[in-house]
Amino acid sequence: MKYAHKPWYKKWWGIFLIILAIFFVSLLFAFAIFIVNYIKNVDTASVPRKYISNPVIEGAKNNYWLGSANPKITIVEFSDFNCVYCQKSFSKIREITSVYNNIKFIYRDFPVLSDFSIQLALAARCAGEQGLFWIMHDKLFLNQGLGSDEKIFEAFKQIGGNEKKFNACFANKKYLPDIEKDLIDGQKLNISGTPAWFINGQRIEGDIPYEFLINLIKQNLK
Repeated sequence: MKYAHKPWYKKWWGIFLIILAIFFVSLLFAFAIFIVNYIKNVDTASVPRKYISNPVIEGAKNNYWLGSANPKITIVEFSDFNCVYCQKSFSKIREITSVYNNIKFIYRDFPVLSDFSIQLALAARCAGEQGLFWIMHDKLFLNQGLGSDEKIFEAFKQIGGNEKKFNACFANKKYLPDIEKDLIDGQKLNISGTPAWFINGQRIEGDIPYEFLINLIKQNLK
């Protein structure tokens, strides 16, 4: 009497191999789905900072800056020339950007402390048209409290620029749209006072103690 041989896939070990193969295929399929979803939803915190869209920096294309064009640290300040805390801070920033060659400092206007704050911001930008922004910036802070157009004109005269060109720029409020852009961006960021800082995206408000600022920079340079 002859016995028919069972096909391999009907034998116990064949059935086991089939089940095992199905298990591994399912596992690979599930892993593939996981990888696709992970790539789509990857947390931007794991992406190098320089590749992350930064509206604080991107909105400052028409603003003046100091330091490196390819920095490891970018410091953005929203400031008002009438702000006493901004006055305390500006010399620290000037020193730091001269000591560290891998820092970029961007100045943005947030003229909200008085009706004359916009006039001061206009004065700095009109001086900037002649390559004198930072000299006028320092002048306005060192002589904080200028309260008339005549005093602004006198301050500009002292730094040695073209007065006729400056006066025309100032009278026409040539850079008012740029100032208003900074102001609107600051309001969107819910800035409530000056100075407001963004150091590699980290937000800090108020006058920053010098040692704290240095330590923060060193941490970001690691």
